[in-house]
Amino acid sequence: MFSIIRPFIFNLDPEMAHDLAIKSLKLNLIPNNIFQIKDEDKLETKVFGQKIRNPIGLAAGFDKSAEVYNSFFKLGFGFVEVGTITPRRQLGNPKPRVFRLEKDKALINRLGFNNHGLDLIIKRISKNPPKEMLGINIGPNSDTKDKSDDFVECLSKIHKFANYLTINISSPNTVGLRDFHEKKSLDFLLNKIFKLKIPKPICLKISPVIYFKYVWQIIKKTKKFNINGLIISNTTIENREELKDTKKSEEGGLSGQPLKHVSTKMIKEFYKGTNKKITIIGVGGVDSGESAFEKISAGASAIQLYTGMIFRGPTIARDIKNELISILKRENIKNVSDAVGLNTWPQKFKVLYKQN
Repeated sequence: MFSIIRPFIFNLDPEMAHDLAIKSLKLNLIPNNIFQIKDEDKLETKVFGQKIRNPIGLAAGFDKSAEVYNSFFKLGFGFVEVGTITPRRQLGNPKPRVFRLEKDKALINRLGFNNHGLDLIIKRISKNPPKEMLGINIGPNSDTKDKSDDFVECLSKIHKFANYLTINISSPNTVGLRDFHEKKSLDFLLNKIFKLKIPKPICLKISPVIYFKYVWQIIKKTKKFNINGLIISNTTIENREELKDTKKSEEGGLSGQPLKHVSTKMIKEFYKGTNKKITIIGVGGVDSGESAFEKISAGASAIQLYTGMIFRGPTIARDIKNELISILKRENIKNVSDAVGLNTWPQKFKVLYKQN
């Protein structure tokens, strides 16, 4: 079905198509259970100690102002992350600011945290409680001088409405935000957050392209400040060399297929570096069961997608679930949680596991 209407959708401006999708989902016409599949119990797992029916999540960036998250649960997603949400309403950067790279199955965006603002979104979620796991992604307004203050304000007010919270320190479209990857800046931010004693899991969303020294700095800080998870990774302004589409030089963050391998490599680094003791959610180039399994076996407890849905359509969660179940059966793995980090094991242990 999506293959039939996709040419029409791709003739629209990408942001106009996105707005049309949000309006359509607001109509709430999706029947319950239509995207459930056979053997989905093989995909049931836990994230932050909370049970989810499958590890396929919607990444932050699609439902920026928390308008349609319950519709995505109906589409078969196991969890949804909304945002990025800032303290005050923000219009974002001038348009056009989203570009499809069809030849590369990628997007470039320079949206700039456009959202309806913290207070309105809190009212919206309180009136429409999430039916399954909801993550809330937060960030600073572009004109805030001390951006750590905005993180503190958002966390203080919205944490009670989330199953987990994500500190976005990696968007390339907010000036100075990625400076929080540096040791002193990250220490300053996390110390402020730690003092809040938020009783919910907290994640850091990091860049896919960071210096090796930052990997170990981030690992040390997650231990020091009891950070519960890492979301690996956000978009990047790099990795453009092999792109084919004419829009590849547009300014902004690149997402989709070109990030697949670089994000998976980083997942594996952090999984081993944290001694498997921190929850990792893998993002970047997920558009199939194979690409989801690749990230899970590298160390991700769950995955998220956004760009893949733009190219494969609204059935993508159901399709990935079916494909992932086939892979688990092929590899003789009883449950998806048993596959986490499988490709970081020595080969002899992999063989022994499959034999048992």
